[in-house]
Amino acid sequence: MTDHVEPAGERDAAASVPSTVVVDEELVTVRRSPKYSVFLLFGAVLGAFVALVLTLAFHGTDSQSPNTAIVYAQWQVFGFLALIGAIVGVLVGGVAALIFDRALGRRTHRIVVDREHTTAI
Repeated sequence: MTDHVEPAGERDAAASVPSTVVVDEELVTVRRSPKYSVFLLFGAVLGAFVALVLTLAFHGTDSQSPNTAIVYAQWQVFGFLALIGAIVGVLVGGVAALIFDRALGRRTHRIVVDREHTTAI
């Protein structure tokens, strides 16, 4: 007859078994919501893309600007348009996210969930 000795790790695992489990039922509202950061980022990228298309579509002139007396290169114009386009794109993306949030907010569901509280010995 041999004695069985449990390793220390098994004794610790057995000691951490929950002794009390309390289950509560709760009524919650579940709704879908858009990720605003995705809409804002997509709007900024779309605005920069529109700036690129406008820069390449219209070549401009090689004459000086009447306001600053400087000749702007095509990529400088793209930089200015990209800044403006990104800001406008972020605004449009934010408005689109708000509209989607309002539309999806009407589709809420009430469900019953179980909340379990456990205490270890």
